[in-house]
Amino acid sequence: MRRVIEENERMKRKYVFYLEEADGLDEKSTDKVLAAILKFEQSTGFKPFKRFHIEQAAKFKTYLSQAKNQRGQPLSHSTVDATLTLVRKFFHWLAGQQGYKKVLTYSDTRYFNNNRKSARIAHTANDKEAASPEAAFHAFQAMPSATEFEKRDKSLFAFFMLTGARVGAVASLRLKHIDLFHGKVFQDPREVNTKAAKPIDTVFMPVDPAYLECFTAWVEYLRTEKFFGPTDALFPKAQMGLAETGDFQKMGLSRDPFATTTPLNKIIRNAFAMVQLPQYTPHAFRTTLIKMANDRCKTVEEFKAWGMNIGHENMAVTMGSYLPIPKQRKEELINRLKPA
Repeated sequence: MRRVIEENERMKRKYVFYLEEADGLDEKSTDKVLAAILKFEQSTGFKPFKRFHIEQAAKFKTYLSQAKNQRGQPLSHSTVDATLTLVRKFFHWLAGQQGYKKVLTYSDTRYFNNNRKSARIAHTANDKEAASPEAAFHAFQAMPSATEFEKRDKSLFAFFMLTGARVGAVASLRLKHIDLFHGKVFQDPREVNTKAAKPIDTVFMPVDPAYLECFTAWVEYLRTEKFFGPTDALFPKAQMGLAETGDFQKMGLSRDPFATTTPLNKIIRNAFAMVQLPQYTPHAFRTTLIKMANDRCKTVEEFKAWGMNIGHENMAVTMGSYLPIPKQRKEELINRLKPA
C-alpha cells in the first residue's frame, strides 16, 4: 500500500514547478518524471528522501530489472535507462535544496547511472516496424466507405499518408487548418497539439493520388453536406443519442474532436488487421514515409526537405530515429563500394 510522505510530496511538487518554469516542460513530460520517482519510492518502501543512501540506488536498479510492464513482460532496456535518468536528475536537483545538502551529495546521484552494457543496448537504434507503401495502400483500398463513419476512417488513413502528422496533432486539427487549394496543412501550435509546440507547415506528400482524392472528398463532404465550419473538427467523434430502444448509440457526426488519441489508433490498427497485416500504429506512417524518401529522393537537399515536411528540424532526427541501417544492410552497402 502506498504511503504518503508529506515532505516527499512537497519536494516533488517543488521539482515539477522547477521543470515547468525553468526548463519549460509540459504536463505530459512532468507526469513521466513523477511516475519514475514513484517507482523509486516503491522500491524503498516509501522512505523519506532525507534518509537516502547510495544502497537505495543500487537496489532500485535491481527493482527495475525485476519489474513488469502492463503486459506482464520485463521492462525494456530503454524504459529502465530512461527511468534511471529521470530519477538521477531529480536527486541531482534535490542535492542542492535546503535541508538535503548534508544528507545527499551530487556525486551520490551517480549511483543511479545505468551499467554501460545496458545503457548501450538501450540507445541502440532499432529497425522500426512500418508498413511498406504497397502494404499501406492495400490496407487503404480495402477500407469501406459506405457510411459517414467509414468515410471518416478511410480519410483519416489517407491523411496520415499525406502528411505523416503525429496522432496527437491530428486529433486536434480543425477544418480551418486545411488548405486544399495549395495542398497543405498548417499545424498551428496555438490550436494544434504538436510535439514541443512546434509550428509545422506540411505540404501533402507525393504519394498515390487516391489518398488525396479520398481526403479531398471528405473535406468537401464536411463543408458542403454537413455544413461544418472552420472551427469544427477535421476528424470528429460520434454524436451519441438515445435510441427508441432506450440504448445510447451513434446518431451521426459530432462537431467536436476526439478527447484522446485511442480511437484514432484503433481505426488505423483495425485497417491493417482487416487485411491480415500487423496492426501498425499511426506513428508508423512516419517511418513508411521516410523509407519512401530514401528510395525516391535523389539529392541530400530533397531528403532534408522531406524530413522538414513532417516536422523534423534536422536530418539527424530523420536518419537516426527513422532510418537506422541494420548490420547486414550496412555490410551490403560497404561491399558494393569496394573496388572490383
